[in-house]
Amino acid sequence: QVHLVESGGGLVQAGGSLRLSCAATGSIFRITAMGWYRQAPGKQRELVARITSDDSTNYAYSVKGRFTISRDSAKNTVYLQMDSLKPEDTAVYQCNLDGGIIGYWGRGTQVTVSS
Repeated sequence: QVHLVESGGGLVQAGGSLRLSCAATGSIFRITAMGWYRQAPGKQRELVARITSDDSTNYAYSVKGRFTISRDSAKNTVYLQMDSLKPEDTAVYQCNLDGGIIGYWGRGTQVTVSS
């Protein structure tokens, strides 16, 4: 069993910053990649940022230059530094672990950006 625990969400004013963390625990056989997705009310879930085991990264166009994903492989933890936040970044942010054959999801953490 693998568990993903997210933290760091909250309420912030536009232009502010937040840092999300996601720690993976349990019987982790392999990590191909870890990433962050988000879902705003009435919208589909979308990829925000992803980092692979060899540290390749990719970002949604809407967050490039503002968000930075990083990882601590020793702690099986992934981070998302979010700067210059905008109201349209408001969503539930979920962590994902891609184990190659199977994927795991966290419960999500709410990020609310006020204008």
